Amino acid sequence: MEASALSRIGLAGLAVMGQNLALNVAEKGFPISVYNRTTSKVDETLDRAHREGELPLTGHYTPRDFVLSIQPPRSIIILVKAGSPVDQTIAALSEHMSPGDCIIDGGNEWYQNTERRIEEVSHKGLLYLGMGVSGGEEGARHGPSLMPGGSYEAYNNIKDILQKVAAQVEDGPCVTYIGEGGSGNFVKMVHNGIEYGDMQLISEAYDVLKHVGGLTNAELAEIFDEWNRGELESFLIEITADIFKVKDEHGDGELVDKILDKTGMKGTGKWTVQQAAELSVAAPTIAASLDCRYLSGLKEEREKASQVLKEAGLQDEIQNAGVLVDKKRLIDDVRQALYASKICSYAQGMNLLRSKSNEKGWNLNFGELARIWKGGCIIRAVFLDRIKKAYQRNPNLASLVVDSEFAREMVQRQAAWRRVVGLAISAGISTPGMCASLSYFDTYRRARLPANLVQAQRDLFGAHTYERIDRPGSYHTEWTKLGRKNSAGVGATFQHYILWVASKMQTYTETFEKWFVYLPLCASGEKFFMMWFLPCCNMIADAE
Repeated sequence: MEASALSRIGLAGLAVMGQNLALNVAEKGFPISVYNRTTSKVDETLDRAHREGELPLTGHYTPRDFVLSIQPPRSIIILVKAGSPVDQTIAALSEHMSPGDCIIDGGNEWYQNTERRIEEVSHKGLLYLGMGVSGGEEGARHGPSLMPGGSYEAYNNIKDILQKVAAQVEDGPCVTYIGEGGSGNFVKMVHNGIEYGDMQLISEAYDVLKHVGGLTNAELAEIFDEWNRGELESFLIEITADIFKVKDEHGDGELVDKILDKTGMKGTGKWTVQQAAELSVAAPTIAASLDCRYLSGLKEEREKASQVLKEAGLQDEIQNAGVLVDKKRLIDDVRQALYASKICSYAQGMNLLRSKSNEKGWNLNFGELARIWKGGCIIRAVFLDRIKKAYQRNPNLASLVVDSEFAREMVQRQAAWRRVVGLAISAGISTPGMCASLSYFDTYRRARLPANLVQAQRDLFGAHTYERIDRPGSYHTEWTKLGRKNSAGVGATFQHYILWVASKMQTYTETFEKWFVYLPLCASGEKFFMMWFLPCCNMIADAE
């Protein structure tokens, strides 16, 4: 094939995401070759390229023909299911590739698999990128957020393509070189974890407004439309407003009320929580959102539990929650609670990225990550521009919670935040994401926690030692021995005092004998105190 007829780039894996990304590349003027093991997908993509503007896209039906149709050094994007399908595709394609060629995995892959593959293909002289692609099917077609990590040389080979294909915002295309190794996949994983938290928090805001405020779907649509014109402006708030407006074509009312309350997942949220645990990074909002997805899957168990607890006498407070509620104030309180909770959720995600970056030496640029998430991706929001500026002010920011602007906003919103959480709890409505965010904030802001008691307990039963606040070093205490010894000492002192009272009472023999007869009846300390000791003390005081 003549060099002039060769494609600039290739893409293997033509499910909807793959097709849309390939058409996006072609639409930006870059000739692209496509391949899929199921040949009908190739034909389908060719037909779309023809119908959507005679785009420069060619289809191929064998791995060899596909690879050889791309100009060297070749760059091939793979968009197949994560795991073994990626390895199988790499094996089929790499057989026909040459040293200096590059493979770009655009799936939601576990970052360690990417690092393993970087090592494996390097033996053949191939370069490798693990690239997070966010924005769903629509983003892939019209401009996603792209997070490539791995070989910098490979990134430079396709930098011009990625910058044209990515979503465009006022401060540049939503793509940047993330870092070495599996950093691109890890960043995309955490992005998805933050997305879990965002969606959970929005669902809780909906639950409170609907069941505490008694708002209709039409009213909710108006509220979310209004919120999308302010500080909460984002893709997720925008689509939530749209969801409330959709009527059920098979019956009365809105479609959202007919959807089964079970939430699916693909694993990136779980990976995020697992990594947070591995790195000892607190991510309670993201973890709560994952737990809620697990609990949502227990639909039959929840229905049975609801019935059993109702029969046991549990009152359904939700039914009466909307009585005497100031709806205008509730709506504004929920808006503030949602915003403050989001700050905590993003802070947790960014702290996880920082911890992993330090461990792996990736040198992640957190302001730049916030920038490329401003467009194309699922968590895109105006809010992210403020996160970008926070890290520009202080690249070593310990947490978004202590950025001067965010800190001021958290303080301003905490009263409304607490009112929403308290109201939800009293109404029996679970708000685990908002509660987790508020608990995170309250824990993080306290200079001293009750962890001193926990560490003392650990030292008692496991000799784990402890540090002191008033002197350096590690210490261990024989807590049980000393505690019981001190208790015995207190008892001995009390006994001495009893003897002193008795000696005094000998002066008043008749009275002493009268009360002495009650001693055998004083089986408990309380009876002893009330029936003998206290009256004797009172008599001594009266006499002297």
